[in-house]
Amino acid sequence: QVQLVESGGGSVQAGGSLRLSCEAPGYTYDSRCMGWFRQAPGKAREGVAAICAGGRSTYTYYVDSVKGRFTISQDNAKNTVDLQLNSLQPEDTAMYYCAASRSGAVVTAYAFLGGSAIAYWGQGTQVTVSS
Repeated sequence: QVQLVESGGGSVQAGGSLRLSCEAPGYTYDSRCMGWFRQAPGKAREGVAAICAGGRSTYTYYVDSVKGRFTISQDNAKNTVDLQLNSLQPEDTAMYYCAASRSGAVVTAYAFLGGSAIAYWGQGTQVTVSS
């Protein structure tokens, strides 16, 4: 059973930065997507950023609202996926969740952020941005 454990949330003022980390011990599939979702109070969960690997290639995908501000990265040796959040705005306030695709899934990052092929979720970490 794969368990995803997030850390790094907190409270910052607008314009500030945070770095979220997701540890995924034992999650070592060659073909996979991992990413970050967020859910603000009263709103649906939305995909934010994903990093997908297939064979020798790895690529990232971001939703428009975070492009240029958020950066997703992975450390294969540590089996972690991080999300660097810069230029944070109050509308970024949400619970942020790490997610991972099921074993052997062949899915685009876009589809993954739409909810496809997700097999594992973390417990979430809160990000609060004040104006």
